[in-house]
Amino acid sequence: MAELVLNAVDKIYRTKKKAVHAVKDFNLTVKSGEIVALLGSSGCGKTSTLRMIAGFEDVSNGTITLGGKPIHTLPPSQRGVAMAFEAYSLYPPLTIGDNIAFALKAAKMPAAQQQARVKAMAEMLEIDGILHKYPSSVSGGQQQRASLGRALVRQAGLYLLDEPMGQLEPQLRAVLRGRIKHYLREHTCTTILVTHDQTEANALADRIAVMEGGVLQQFASPAELKARPANLFTGTFIGEPPMNIFDATVESNAKTVTFHVDGGTVLSYPASEFSAALLKQLSQNPKVTLGIRPYALHAGKGPITGKVVSCQWLGDQTHVAIEVGGRTVVSVAHERIREKPGSDLSLSVASGDLHIFNRDSQSAMAHGGVLA
Repeated sequence: MAELVLNAVDKIYRTKKKAVHAVKDFNLTVKSGEIVALLGSSGCGKTSTLRMIAGFEDVSNGTITLGGKPIHTLPPSQRGVAMAFEAYSLYPPLTIGDNIAFALKAAKMPAAQQQARVKAMAEMLEIDGILHKYPSSVSGGQQQRASLGRALVRQAGLYLLDEPMGQLEPQLRAVLRGRIKHYLREHTCTTILVTHDQTEANALADRIAVMEGGVLQQFASPAELKARPANLFTGTFIGEPPMNIFDATVESNAKTVTFHVDGGTVLSYPASEFSAALLKQLSQNPKVTLGIRPYALHAGKGPITGKVVSCQWLGDQTHVAIEVGGRTVVSVAHERIREKPGSDLSLSVASGDLHIFNRDSQSAMAHGGVLA
């Protein structure tokens, strides 16, 4: 397997009316054997990035290397890249089995070896019963698995998976995620996965590249993205339910740090719970945005008060929506909470669970009382 490096990559789509800058100064290094997810909302540039790597889109600026070899000027067939397409792109005249075996036949692999590899791949993806059928006669989910199998069965330097399980029902998707990750690990496949599904990215990827507006917002492990988001966008995009946010003004002295939250809430903590470097930053930039994960917002006695909008028990946790200072926030508890809409509820949050962002730049200032 080989390391993939994207260096200052741009993608600009030019039309008669205007130019669309879909990917902007994109830098990314995927280690040999690493699984990386490109995660973002529709139109953020993740599929354009994947297609540039595959060779289906030209690179407007920058370079792409695989194993130290520039590939951005090579045709797709010479890049050593295997791709599973979101739109399947199966060959209609060929059976599902022949579609999966296509690259193996092109490489002149012995027939018996081809059959064994196709059979093993089909069993892993639970499509071994339709190998004799044609794409038009099977479901969209089965076609998607066939496209995935056709890519994974190849021996390639890089595997690109574009929304590879979007058509599958949740239970099958959960099963296949585990199998596919084991397969990629076992064969040390350098892999890039494009998805808008956080669960899929968290389950499969070693690191996740969060994109928005064609810009790489943060590239880190799933745990780091949640615990130490680089900016407000990543903080609110990662996590379900999303992070609660509050604009606040900070006052501090030698003993106390106080956040005067818009809407009237006042949060006060001992200054000893914040690093000296952070206290200095807060004195220089007192207007901040606080981010609080729903699971860190605890129902019970606390300085945050509001009225319950809804209270839902989901079988293993309770989601309580509360109107606080003109906005709705969400608290998540693992125990069952019974609160009626319209009732008053108090909430608390520990200083160690605060994410503090610069209100102007929206970049992270601190997480848990320590500078970001």
